Amino acid sequence: MMQKIQSRFGDIEYDPDNTLLFPEGLIGFENLRNFVVMPNEKEGPLFWIQSIDDPQVAFILTDPTGFYFDYKVVPDGRERQKLGIDEDGECLVVSVVTVPPDRKITLNLAAPILFAPATNRALQVIMEGTNFSSQTPLPEV
Repeated sequence: MMQKIQSRFGDIEYDPDNTLLFPEGLIGFENLRNFVVMPNEKEGPLFWIQSIDDPQVAFILTDPTGFYFDYKVVPDGRERQKLGIDEDGECLVVSVVTVPPDRKITLNLAAPILFAPATNRALQVIMEGTNFSSQTPLPEV
């Protein structure tokens, strides 16, 4: 049975059985665990996830490999367990996008989101011991 929330995008109808679950929430938003992936209105690499728990909160995400071809994150056994997938389970990597007032877009490559399509679970992980930044600018074209 479809449910509805009121958000910055207007009324959003969603199927509770088809939401994106963050078992540990997102960094700084640990209490927000259930999200809806918003349909893309425009062509392009960016998409939104809308919190069901707090309709005022939404995040822009993208596949960072579209901008940084050598960026790679491989989930470890503990992360795979939290995502509900085994060694062979598909795991996609996305990054949170920030668009500040000056429009100098940045990607959070220091804390990517691992997403398992088979289970609709996602996990934000902190990349320790790397030079990646939480405010990595888009590469110059």
